Amino acid sequence: MSNLVKEFNDYRQVMNEKLLNDNNKVIKRIFNLDTNAYMEGALNVKTKELLGLVASAVLRCDDCVKYHLETCYKEGISKEEMMEAMSIATLVGGTIVIPHLRRAYEFWEALEENK
Repeated sequence: MSNLVKEFNDYRQVMNEKLLNDNNKVIKRIFNLDTNAYMEGALNVKTKELLGLVASAVLRCDDCVKYHLETCYKEGISKEEMMEAMSIATLVGGTIVIPHLRRAYEFWEALEENK
């Protein structure tokens, strides 16, 4: 696994465990709500993940972008579909999103290396 992907996932796992073990009811509910929001519903998982990716890019949250990129990749979203979604994010968010677009592209390439 690419170091970029592994480092992100390792850090995320360790810190999520710490946060959840702190036993804060609000934090636990937010994590649960986030998990449930992206489950199959009126919209399929792929669509929800692309929506999450676009929103995360516009909000300029690199951790969130990486999370959604990895889930999109695992859900079988093509590079072309991902790039079209990121182009919409860049259009909506403006040129300030371009550095996040660069990092997203780099992370996607790291995911592809792990085939």
